[in-house]
Amino acid sequence: MMVKSLPPSSRSTAEDSRGSELSLIEVLPENGTGALVINSPELSEKHKQTVLVKAEPETLGYDPEEIKAHYQSKPLQVLRRILAVLQPTLSYVFGIWWDRQRGIVVKNDRRRAVQLRELLTRLGPAYIKIGQALSTRPDLVPPLYLEELTKLQDQLPPFPNEIAYQFIEEELGSRPEEIYAELSPEPIAAASLGQVYKGKLKTGEEVAIKVQRPDLRERITIDLYILRYLAGWVQRKVKRVRSDLVGILDELGDRIFEEMDYIHEGENAERFFELYGHIKDIYVPKIYWEYTNRRVLTMEWINGIKLTQTQEIKELGIDARYLIEVGVQCSLRQLLEHGFFHADPHPGNLLATFDGKLAYLDFGMMSEIKPPQRYGLIEAIVHVVNRDFDSLAQDYVKLEFLSPETDLTPIIPAFGKVFANAQGASVAELNIKSITDDLSELMYEYPFRVPPYYALIIRSLVTLEGIAIYIDPNFKVLSEAYPYVSKRLLTDPADELRTSLRDLLFKDGKFRWNRLENLLKNARNSQDYDLDLVMNQSVDFLSSERGAFIRDRLVDEFVNGLDAVGKNVLHNFTYVLRERVGLTAVNEMPGATVEQQQTLEHIKRIFGILRETRGFDPAKLAPQLTQVLVNPRVHHLGQQIANRFTQKAVARLIRQLLAAEEI
Repeated sequence: MMVKSLPPSSRSTAEDSRGSELSLIEVLPENGTGALVINSPELSEKHKQTVLVKAEPETLGYDPEEIKAHYQSKPLQVLRRILAVLQPTLSYVFGIWWDRQRGIVVKNDRRRAVQLRELLTRLGPAYIKIGQALSTRPDLVPPLYLEELTKLQDQLPPFPNEIAYQFIEEELGSRPEEIYAELSPEPIAAASLGQVYKGKLKTGEEVAIKVQRPDLRERITIDLYILRYLAGWVQRKVKRVRSDLVGILDELGDRIFEEMDYIHEGENAERFFELYGHIKDIYVPKIYWEYTNRRVLTMEWINGIKLTQTQEIKELGIDARYLIEVGVQCSLRQLLEHGFFHADPHPGNLLATFDGKLAYLDFGMMSEIKPPQRYGLIEAIVHVVNRDFDSLAQDYVKLEFLSPETDLTPIIPAFGKVFANAQGASVAELNIKSITDDLSELMYEYPFRVPPYYALIIRSLVTLEGIAIYIDPNFKVLSEAYPYVSKRLLTDPADELRTSLRDLLFKDGKFRWNRLENLLKNARNSQDYDLDLVMNQSVDFLSSERGAFIRDRLVDEFVNGLDAVGKNVLHNFTYVLRERVGLTAVNEMPGATVEQQQTLEHIKRIFGILRETRGFDPAKLAPQLTQVLVNPRVHHLGQQIANRFTQKAVARLIRQLLAAEEI
């Protein structure tokens, strides 16, 4: 390896935390690898810092075959990495086993918790990601371990400032002091893929500058290669494992490689803002593109507190539980509406701002879910609520968990057992973790396969639920989700959801008024529920061919209601007539049947719910009704109701006349 000393005019210089000038000696790359030797007047020759810097390609697309070809020719490097992971891991596991033999309560041992954090830190970014996921699960991880693993979110060991300054200059074309008016002397946070400095632009805006770790690509690719090889081996050799483990790892690899490209992260942030920035109390920071490139990202500085710092949030007068509710609503729109979702919502990426908003940070790990899968998830929720496990099994076929050839006969009752504890109670009382655990056992027993997209969805939801449980142990994500699902069922014109609505409202041809009441009650709690939209879309749908099934049965139900009103009025009239005039010849007209009376009560309650719904305005009711009544399709509905009602009235009159003749 050749070392070349740069002339003073071409040396890269930067200021360290003490203000001394650092001169950099360039090391010429050899086989893609170079060394950066850093000299400082305050450092002796003995203490010169030498840091390896890998030359990285311009593109960072994840290509498993290219990675495989690269490492197949380097078996010794792979073996060294395997041993580097196994040796400290087995040592840690043995230490825990030995503690238990001596009667030490491991979950209360801070020493072991610190060791676990340090172990994951040493093993590198892929393992740090695992620790970050565990740090959000207070229901799985003992408090001492939780406290230590939380440090993996943004309190990892930083790399030298000099390397960060070099990357800033390489990526942005100027030295840090020429770009930023201020720059924190040390990183204010260090995470798995990079570290963050606080700075100020020459124009006065406070910014966060994220700089990528050196040698990141090399460290991650070798771990992905090893894990992918193991996943393939398990998939081939262990027959009970039917999930596409290799596909799941490739999905993770795609996301991590995208996360290593800060230009892509900036684009993700802007797309996230366009889709979700309008949601009340959601805040997305601005990206400063003129100071952003592949390994350096400059974004708006957010003043805030982690959601898990509940005491500090409370002291500011902010309701942390409300912010979690906001986060759940945002996540529902990510997963079920637009399909573009934040796949890494750990506490380090979610801040409570000082003005009471929920700020999202770090848009490196994002993923997408396609429309058929989004609708499939909503349908599955409806079928769980409906206890329709036959349809739920079909949902799992559509969602690619089961092949179309699978015999569903034994699986349908198995679903009933999984959700047995929801019988007699709202499914909203369950939590996502308990459902996924039960389903995991089911998937092991039957021929399920986990599609790659599902892993990141569950990771996102379970992580969010973990934060919610940390803030409020009684928080139920599904309970918060159902108003949104109800709103979607009532307002989304998609055929899939109209079918789900029909399945929810009808059973054995009978209309279930209580389900409609529950839908309307839940939907009115959704932030963006639009009553006008519901009414207009309902009329359009009911008067269309697609709404024929629901229309015909609703007409029957409304005719029953009108019939009940008519019977009650007539019954009361004849009663008063007998009492006041004494016409004993007048036969008492029978009142409404029990079923008709119940229908009438349901209709009254629904009108009451609509009256209490946000957006209901009696002053606007007359013009709204006028607009509805001039709709030709409404005329057709009205004619149907009038015809049915007339037929019933005529039939009843004939029965009465025939009964009188018999007397």
